[in-house]
Amino acid sequence: MKPRTVSTTWENLSRSGGASLSLGACLGGNGTLVGASANVVIAGFSEKTKTPLNFKNYFRYGFPLMLISVAISAVYILVRYLLFR
Repeated sequence: MKPRTVSTTWENLSRSGGASLSLGACLGGNGTLVGASANVVIAGFSEKTKTPLNFKNYFRYGFPLMLISVAISAVYILVRYLLFR
């Protein structure tokens, strides 16, 4: 087993930081209607239906789902980069 050194620990932290940043930016935009461009497009399409998608209705479902997906991603980052290298 290879002994832990400062450089290998720092290397894992820098990799986990990059992965955390990309997952947070990608998944965090799904929490609100204007957080991602795809959400805005879908809101535009929904204007033509009987029940248009507004900010409040999207936030009611999108924000809790975003929190769950970010929490799952945080657990993945911890397991992948910090516990099991």
